[in-house]
Amino acid sequence: MVLRVLIDLNVLLDALQQRKPFAWEAGEILAAAETGALEGWWAAHHVTTLFYLYAKGVSSREARRVLTELMIFLKVAPITQGVIERALQLPLKDFEDAVTAAASAEIGASYLVTRNQKDFAESPVPVLSPVELLKLLSSL
Repeated sequence: MVLRVLIDLNVLLDALQQRKPFAWEAGEILAAAETGALEGWWAAHHVTTLFYLYAKGVSSREARRVLTELMIFLKVAPITQGVIERALQLPLKDFEDAVTAAASAEIGASYLVTRNQKDFAESPVPVLSPVELLKLLSSL
């Protein structure tokens, strides 16, 4: 069984921007998605935010190239009216996190992987850190 995992924006940025000390684990998670060891997803609202933040350090053309490559092996979790309505009902303090959690539930994710686990304490989907997800994958 392949795990369906929604990857939070901070993990994606860690990998793409080589943010220390988190880059290695984040890169391994993307590699697992690329090889099919897990079914990787990202939320639709993360795509635009990732482009904006990543393009600040590189050209717009390079950001488009990288996002195009990610789209080959990461699926986009849609942000629909139902997802927003569910997010509004979640007791998470940060609304963007609530939308991410609701999107992960909508796609039937097994886990949401993030470095900000405490921000997702009330998530309807179990939350793992990148290190925890890699340990889980190695045990399967």
